[in-house]
Amino acid sequence: MHRSRGLSAALVLSVTVGLGVTAMPQAAALTPPVAFTADDLPTWQTNGIVWAMAQAGDTVFVGGTFSQVRPPDGGSGTARSAVNFVAMDAATGAPTNCDLSFTVSSGTATVRAMAVSPDQKTLYVGGYFGAVNGTPVSSLAAIDIATCKPKTDFHPSFAATVRALAVTDDTVYAGGDFNSVAGESRKRFAAVDRTSGALRSFKADADLPGRTVAVTPDGKNVLLGGDFLTMNGADSHALAVVDATTGGNVKTYPKNFVPKNSVVKSVAADATGFYTGNEGTGGGVFDGRIALNLSDFNQRWRDTCLGATQSVLPYKDVLYSASHAHDCSSVGEYPDGARQHLLAQPTTSVGKLGWFPNTNDGLGEGIGPRTMSISGSGSTKYLWVGGEFTTVNGSAAQGLTRFASGPDTGAPTVPQASAASVKPTAAQVRWRSSTDLDDSKLTYKVYRNGSSTPIHTATGDSLPWSRPQMQFTDTTVKPGQSYTYRVTATDAAGNTSALSATASVTVPDAAEPYANAVLGDGAQLYWRYDEKTTPFAGDLSPGNQHGLYANAPSLAQGPGAVSGSSKAVGLDGTDQQIYSDTPTTVKGPFTVETWFKTTTKRGGKLIGFGDQNGARGSGNYDKMVYMSDAGKLVFGAHPGLPKTVSTPGSYNDGKWHHVVASQGSSGMALYVDGKLSGTNDVTGSDEYKGYWHVGGDNTSGWPSAPTSSFFAGQIDETAVYPSVLSASQVANHFSLASVPADTTTSVQAKEDSYVNAGAPSTNYGASSSLAVRATSAYESYLRFDLPKAPAGQVLKSARLAVKTSTQAGAGSTDTQNVVPVTGDWTEDGVTYKNKPTLGTSKLGSISGATEGSTVYSALLDKTALSAALGSSYSLALTGTGTDPLWLWSSEATAAESTPQLMLTFGTP
Repeated sequence: MHRSRGLSAALVLSVTVGLGVTAMPQAAALTPPVAFTADDLPTWQTNGIVWAMAQAGDTVFVGGTFSQVRPPDGGSGTARSAVNFVAMDAATGAPTNCDLSFTVSSGTATVRAMAVSPDQKTLYVGGYFGAVNGTPVSSLAAIDIATCKPKTDFHPSFAATVRALAVTDDTVYAGGDFNSVAGESRKRFAAVDRTSGALRSFKADADLPGRTVAVTPDGKNVLLGGDFLTMNGADSHALAVVDATTGGNVKTYPKNFVPKNSVVKSVAADATGFYTGNEGTGGGVFDGRIALNLSDFNQRWRDTCLGATQSVLPYKDVLYSASHAHDCSSVGEYPDGARQHLLAQPTTSVGKLGWFPNTNDGLGEGIGPRTMSISGSGSTKYLWVGGEFTTVNGSAAQGLTRFASGPDTGAPTVPQASAASVKPTAAQVRWRSSTDLDDSKLTYKVYRNGSSTPIHTATGDSLPWSRPQMQFTDTTVKPGQSYTYRVTATDAAGNTSALSATASVTVPDAAEPYANAVLGDGAQLYWRYDEKTTPFAGDLSPGNQHGLYANAPSLAQGPGAVSGSSKAVGLDGTDQQIYSDTPTTVKGPFTVETWFKTTTKRGGKLIGFGDQNGARGSGNYDKMVYMSDAGKLVFGAHPGLPKTVSTPGSYNDGKWHHVVASQGSSGMALYVDGKLSGTNDVTGSDEYKGYWHVGGDNTSGWPSAPTSSFFAGQIDETAVYPSVLSASQVANHFSLASVPADTTTSVQAKEDSYVNAGAPSTNYGASSSLAVRATSAYESYLRFDLPKAPAGQVLKSARLAVKTSTQAGAGSTDTQNVVPVTGDWTEDGVTYKNKPTLGTSKLGSISGATEGSTVYSALLDKTALSAALGSSYSLALTGTGTDPLWLWSSEATAAESTPQLMLTFGTP
């Protein structure tokens, strides 16, 4: 008799060829070809663990070990009884009126498997139970979907728990713990008639439990997974392909294909392949996923991430998986660390796609999600996830959650930006790329000085474990001027993050000698530690190898190591460090350089390379400089075993010291304070993918290893080069650090106001605006308390910076002059009638200030201001024409860049 073997409804949405599935329009905002957003939808919750799901049209059937369902956190409704089963509306996330209880007379009843018949009329439920709504059954039941009642004419008898089900037009395949069915020997796998439950001749005997069953799309073969070591007496560990009629072996797999300490928890198929989800215990486990071809049942790819995979589900060329993947370094992704419980990857390759909703581990074994199903009869599809989790995307949600094919409503994370300028022609704005749970390509906009129009727009890719630094170099800046920058991130759906915190920078009048020497000598990592907040540590070099501050080191410590720089980072010697966020491989020559200051007696790592980032200590680590407990410096590389160069003297004297270590074709060299301290002829080191660490990481097993791997003290000006610095370059860096550098001081207006010829008796001292025009007259006055010049320095330049307001016509085509005020005035008393006398000399002028919400500056006569240093000084803005200039005053506290003097001091 010919038997049709169409797929069960649980698999229909995975296999679209010839099945009449409604095509879902791709959500353009999502990372292609991901079909679902990462925005979790309100869904009713269980009070226990969900083990199995299946779907029919717009209904999702949920089974597990629970007794109640309740509304989503914060939602309306009343909790209701649900004994190991609930039927849910796919679109609303609420229970339907189908009420079934799966019970057992002794022990704990549980539902472990579900499948729907191809005609969508019957739900098959497996597990450990003896009755459904009082109707006797034996661990496998058939439910009429239309009436929500058990079918009494379906009565197979399974002697133990049923853990897996798959259904064709006429057959139900089951896997589990049983050794017999209906009194006949069937070890862990069996097949029964879909209508009556009568035992089929199919026999696929395994020595250990079966956990998953799927049927190939052509209906000819059955894919089996579980704990077993043999299938039908032949070696085939955890995975086998058998004939759908006889159960005879079609393809067996050698014992190492799935390692002996791992099992197969899930198997699913699509039109061209099948996929396994694997779980292991102990060392050398395999926890990831395998893709195999249906054409020959051989491996297509293998994903070796660690973190047991419980469920796999292919849909539209994407494999969705439920696991607790915590270490994907073996496939070139994130190192051992936080668990990611839901992942997506192409069915053709290992690499993860930008889809990262997440749960916690939750109840029971602390696994997280355990089962998935795709539902929905209309154009909107829903990915349902069940398990033992108690949170989803950081919010309370137990046992169940769901994600829709759209719309995408989640905004990217807020960028963290910083800004720096070491030469008078440019300011660098840099930011760590944001993350979006379902978009890996984002658009960034940079705004300057509070403008609503971006000065720069760029796109970039990022993943949670790969968030490269992005940067913009502003070459329109002016020396001596201060600028502020803010950045937003936007996904393809138009969801935009909030503005980043303000990043401020003052452009120097002359290039900073030390910083430009470091950059000029080819640094590909340069951390200056000039951030105001953690965790982002910007890289000033072209290498864009930004860092992350771990465990909140103390920022803005001063004075720094380099003249003109008042900032360094302070580390507590316990757990604080800075590490690079982007993995790299060091090939060939290198140089590391940093400044440090300490009095520690416990040593610690100053800088080094290791294969882990974050708080975990590296397993591979070298290319490092560390301090012994005695305060001596040790430079180490590892060409198979530790090789070191160390200093004869100690440097834990509380003073700033400069250390440079390099390795190249001539060997290793260690410099301290510009002088060569030691060398050897070792030219090689270990080559592996890793991260730079400053202030901490493993030092175990190395000569003179310190008591603490973490450094207690201050660190400044860290650089890494892909070359060997010469002795003269090292000496030059050391000497340039003490060369006096220009410093720029910002002085805010103490008082400011304007007068108006059209309202001669009105005082505008409380106004948030200033105004300048010749006809009819507006004049503005500003008073500054000027500082004294630092000892040994003189005023090298002075600028007045003002910002046009946002009102219409704030800019002016006229020139505005800056002149000294020689008469008396006060902010709250000046009017046009009593306006002060002005000097006749011009200090400077502003021209071309035609745009609103823009900062403009006037270079002032430094001779005039030099004479007034250390005293109160007033100046006025006067117009030359009829086009008014409207500016923010010092009262405009919400506006950036209110009037200020930028004073640059330096050596004569």
